[in-house]
Amino acid sequence: MCVAYSASPACMSTNTIAINQRMDRFDGHAQVWLFGYGSLIYKADFPFIERRAARIRDWSRRFWQGSHDHRGTPDAPGRVVTLIPDPGAVCSGMAYLITPTVFDHLDRREKNGYLRHTTTIEFSDGGSVEGLVYIAPRTNAAFLGPAPEAEIARHIATAKGPSGRNRDYLMHLADALRKLGEHDAHVFAIEKHLKDLDGERETVPR
Repeated sequence: MCVAYSASPACMSTNTIAINQRMDRFDGHAQVWLFGYGSLIYKADFPFIERRAARIRDWSRRFWQGSHDHRGTPDAPGRVVTLIPDPGAVCSGMAYLITPTVFDHLDRREKNGYLRHTTTIEFSDGGSVEGLVYIAPRTNAAFLGPAPEAEIARHIATAKGPSGRNRDYLMHLADALRKLGEHDAHVFAIEKHLKDLDGERETVPR
């Protein structure tokens, strides 16, 4: 496992813009489907043609990726989601039909260790299509790895960065999944631990 901002040659740089811009899988396509499973579900700060609830298979959403540029800092990274290979699993989210010009923005938004991957996107109302998803692999230098969900909640409770508090990212994601009618045991367990921490703070005598 890479250590955040490690100098090890086995670790991929956290800045993945150049790597992603060399991807040519969809060159010449006027439109591309993009699958979002984290903040892309609820924060579409880019133009899109169409949006549909969707899922991809054999991946699980996990708060194992460090955030040095959005929900944390280089000295105190937050925790955000990436996808971990998990045969038989289903990860629900939101798919967006976009033009290739949008990737200039997305590559910068997802630059902290995320790479574009080709995947089959299944729409919740039927049908499927080949599209793209950003995944931060274990080999990226910002990867924090697994931890007990209570520990992840404690980490998220105190982290913040240029895009705001880490806890807001978690809460927005949990709310977005509920609106989609989806249950994610990992996300909801961390949310519960975070709410328990809030309750403990409220009962501490001042």
